[in-house]
Amino acid sequence: MIHFVLTAHEGQRNTRLFWAACRAYENGLGPDLANALIDAAIHTGLPEREARSTVASAARMSGRRG
Repeated sequence: MIHFVLTAHEGQRNTRLFWAACRAYENGLGPDLANALIDAAIHTGLPEREARSTVASAARMSGRRG
């Protein structure tokens, strides 16, 4: 999942982050992977605030908080 986010290009960064975060939370790994996913998204150029917001949205959609 981290690699999937790291290989995102402009125009797909947020979508890939959201997808990966949703999968992480669905599989019970969200809290463990949230920071790594955010760091990967920031590395691709996504602003930190947007990355954190996207991961939080994925957590809410899965009914979990991270």
